[in-house]
Amino acid sequence: MVTENLKKFNTPVFPFTAIVGQEEMKLALQLNVIDPKIGGVMIMGDRGTGKSTTIRAIADLLPEIEVVKDDPFNSHKSDLELMGNEVKMAVQNNKTLETELIKIPMVDLPLGATEDRVCGTIDIEKALTEGIKAFEPGLLAKANRGILYVDEVNLLDDHLVDILLDSAASGWNTVEREGISIRHPARFVLVGSGNPEEGELRPQLLDRFGMHAEIRTVKDPILRVKVVEERTSFDQTPQLWIENYESQQQALRDQIVAAQKLLPSVEIDYDLRVKISEVCSQLDVDGLRGDIVTNRAAKAHAAYNGRDKVTLQDIEKIITLCLRHRLRKDPLESIDSGDKVGKVFREIFEIEE
Repeated sequence: MVTENLKKFNTPVFPFTAIVGQEEMKLALQLNVIDPKIGGVMIMGDRGTGKSTTIRAIADLLPEIEVVKDDPFNSHKSDLELMGNEVKMAVQNNKTLETELIKIPMVDLPLGATEDRVCGTIDIEKALTEGIKAFEPGLLAKANRGILYVDEVNLLDDHLVDILLDSAASGWNTVEREGISIRHPARFVLVGSGNPEEGELRPQLLDRFGMHAEIRTVKDPILRVKVVEERTSFDQTPQLWIENYESQQQALRDQIVAAQKLLPSVEIDYDLRVKISEVCSQLDVDGLRGDIVTNRAAKAHAAYNGRDKVTLQDIEKIITLCLRHRLRKDPLESIDSGDKVGKVFREIFEIEE
């Protein structure tokens, strides 16, 4: 009864399956949910193109997760990589843990956030007087096993972006204060969005995002009218809308869960791996992050489509998303970086245009 009342008071979220267009962004988000190790998504696009709406919608779509009750890190009851120290100790001492189901955490990072608010802080007074490590968890702790969303990531302080990307890559957050050190799990899907007119992200930070989706404003007048009508209709009767799309939402939810289970058994042929690296090499991509992410994303795409073997079509669908932001910027280059990736991909994989 209490949960039913809570549902009534929750702000209704626009259904993910009702979002018109923006296929590239939707695909990138779904693949990151299937395999968070892809490393997050950077979504760059015009104002008012539904970036925030889509990100909130994917969080609402995802199935509930089982967490240890009253644990600040949303700890997993058996996976050591996803549990805080207290839960780990309890597991080692064979204590029974109470668990509960919660919606996947969706944490918004405000632009004005301080480092202490993001990472968490240690209560020095308590540590000195009572002799215990008193940790006040931050946003990274809240986001463990969920989604961390940074709007206008290109306006966020560089050192904060660095902290976020480090945690997203390693899955752990370490807080060092006054000679006390605390480490906790922080495995989340990092989603950043921004408007290119407000400035670019530094290349070394941009490279750390697994995928980069670009969004354009819809030009087709009929499609624009459809978007406006659907949004207006949703605002007037949100509950009815949510009910109408429930079967589609559930079907997509099941597809994502099935893909997560299938992912460990997905394989990619050696020849395809060599060709992916050839594309990266010819595009002069620095480092090996591009190769790794493209392989992971291709496997996630195959799993999403219910296959245990990666095909050429899987790679074609994701390679631009994974590589377009890793190319060196050439001011004299007339071709768009996404088109350049596509062109080199077709040459190496010998696909007719």
